[in-house]
Amino acid sequence: MKIILTQEVSGLGAPGDIVEVKNGYGRNYLLPQGFAIVWTKGAEKQVTLIRRARSAREIRDLGHANEVKAQLESLKVTLKARAGEGGRLFGSVTPAEIVDAVKAAGGPALDRRRLELSGHIKALGSHPVRIKLHPDVTGTFNLNVVQG
Repeated sequence: MKIILTQEVSGLGAPGDIVEVKNGYGRNYLLPQGFAIVWTKGAEKQVTLIRRARSAREIRDLGHANEVKAQLESLKVTLKARAGEGGRLFGSVTPAEIVDAVKAAGGPALDRRRLELSGHIKALGSHPVRIKLHPDVTGTFNLNVVQG
């Protein structure tokens, strides 16, 4: 079965890639989860749009990844969240909120799916956040969650 990936699937490919998979894997997992669409000639046009969007936010090479890593490590990222007594948050901090906080602090645009959180952030304070920028480069920055 020939499909076009709409999201990154580990071990298979990145968004916009056209891959050949077994019928059951495509029909029972990838398509219902929204990870892929069936390949057609008309869908080829969508592939170019997906690739263009991916290239705009993708880290170009190892040197660029190291530049972004240095920029992230020098940032002071602060996120305001509602919290109750004892500093416990109402809910938890999402990767999308972290990416928005980095952008607001003057950092680069990041892909939320590349964030590696050690667990849910459910308390005020400083939390380390890792991000996989490139297969060989992993950056770390501190996220300071404050009462907001």
